[in-house]
Amino acid sequence: MTRLLRAGELTITSLVLLATLALPLAELVSRAVTGGGIAGSAPLTQHATLWLALLGATLAAREGKLLALSTGEFLRGTRVEHVARVFSAAAAAAVCALLARASLDLLLIEREGGDEVVPWLPVWLGQLVLPLGFGVMALRLAWRAGEGVEGARRWIGRALAWAGLGAGVLLGQHPEVLEERAAWPGMLLLFAAGAAGMPLFAALGGFALLLFMSDGVPIAAVPVETYRLSVSPYLPAIPLFTVAGFLLAEGRAAQRLLDVFRAVVGWVPGGTAIVCALLCAFVTVFTGGSGVTILALGALLMQALRSDGYGERFSLGLLTASGSLGLLLPPAMPLILFGIVASVPIEDLFLAGMLPGLLLIGLMALWGLREGRRTGAGRTTFRWSEVGPSLWRARFELALPFVALGSLFSGYATLVESAAVTALYTLVVQVVVHREVSLVRDLPRVLLEATTLLGGVLIILCVAMGLTSYLVDAEVPAQLVEWVQGSIGSRLAFLLALNVFLLLVGCLMDIFSATVVVVPLIVPLAQVFGVDPVHLGVVFVANLELGYLTPPVGLNLFLASYRFEQPLTRVYRAAVPALVILGVGVLLITYCPFLTTGVLELLGRR
Repeated sequence: MTRLLRAGELTITSLVLLATLALPLAELVSRAVTGGGIAGSAPLTQHATLWLALLGATLAAREGKLLALSTGEFLRGTRVEHVARVFSAAAAAAVCALLARASLDLLLIEREGGDEVVPWLPVWLGQLVLPLGFGVMALRLAWRAGEGVEGARRWIGRALAWAGLGAGVLLGQHPEVLEERAAWPGMLLLFAAGAAGMPLFAALGGFALLLFMSDGVPIAAVPVETYRLSVSPYLPAIPLFTVAGFLLAEGRAAQRLLDVFRAVVGWVPGGTAIVCALLCAFVTVFTGGSGVTILALGALLMQALRSDGYGERFSLGLLTASGSLGLLLPPAMPLILFGIVASVPIEDLFLAGMLPGLLLIGLMALWGLREGRRTGAGRTTFRWSEVGPSLWRARFELALPFVALGSLFSGYATLVESAAVTALYTLVVQVVVHREVSLVRDLPRVLLEATTLLGGVLIILCVAMGLTSYLVDAEVPAQLVEWVQGSIGSRLAFLLALNVFLLLVGCLMDIFSATVVVVPLIVPLAQVFGVDPVHLGVVFVANLELGYLTPPVGLNLFLASYRFEQPLTRVYRAAVPALVILGVGVLLITYCPFLTTGVLELLGRR
């Protein structure tokens, strides 16, 4: 029965993902052939993305892969680990039960309104996945509370988590019990649960629900914002580019690219280190999540570095840092998301991020060059006879950026259509051309991995919009502007304070949830001090990229510790040089705005 349910989940999710891919492609072809698009294709794609977000989140809940604060990692192996798991699961199940009830309220309102996505599809049917998805997550989170222990402790843990779920159901029935009551006790509980490992989306959604209930606002206000973000015209580009990245990481594409970079720059002192930085950046551009890069390429690149004579500490630090390189290069997900949240043209962010992204890669390459000269680590001999064949073998992978950006900047395709073209191109290359991904054996697994990651990310974005909405309604950005104006007297001082603040945010939160929660707060501040919104976007992503490396809870540090089986303290020490080097790069990006806006001015977009 369990196997049948899993197969059904995977089938439905794969069909929704394929619909998200097929609709923009059909729109593009129809416009090219007939001069007109397909009626309703855009809203259908957007609602398919909503379904993909919730279905992916239920898969992530099943697999235990919902994103959480890294602080929970410190509890692993301790006596309180099981207690923390049960506590965080009970709190998360309660929040999910509340979100399910709030979504049901929204669905009933929309059903009475009678609005339609397209003539044959009512809006409420498109929203049906919200209560269903949150309900399934509540059940799965409560069930997983019993993991890691045996016997009576397992069932006691599950019973306590089920009690939390029941409390959420009761509170959803009677939200008025919290009206005009202080929200801070509940928020303290959520802070504690978040630190103990509760999924981030549940913490953010819980904060929003508590604040709205305290003010007497219907809890349907949270899923209203979830729905509003999910039907953004640009959001479907994120899952499509991510699928392309996962397909790229499958098979031997990384080895072919490694051979190319080695043939071209492997003769330079530190050549292998430079190659590793380039390859990590190339893959991260499309996966959008540094975790995928470290987990997928870590073993291959560590072996290459160690076999060429690089020290273990340097190799560990280089790969930990390089796992987040590429987030400033188009079409990386963080740039797309910042553009959506801040209402900044995404094409401008793509152009503005190129030089800063190359700067950070260049700084890591210089570190590798210095290490190569200092240690005399092995390097390859340059041979023209190897360059041509390696370029030919990797020609399809090397063409990928030109496919993605060429279709976008040529004006023939929208951002979502460009993402669909990129995903289709990668699929054809891996399945048909190289035949390294089997349609039957491999593709379902790759889609499952991609959808699980997407669900963990997209559910945070959707739920965090509820908290953002409350902060805006409470005029928090306006109050923050007033306070900052009274405390900070210059643009340079503001930028320095922003660097410090974003570094702290980046080491505590993933870049996606931080974007939705923090960006609406800092955009008005940047306007007061005359900071270009595009420049702000690049500075924001660069700082959050650096936050991945910041001890004690930077995400890359935990991923590297897991992937390379090294103690966290050793990873901390190994990452310090890279943290300093990339920190210098972030300061250059922050205080030299021509690195971002210069390209736009040159192209007449400023």
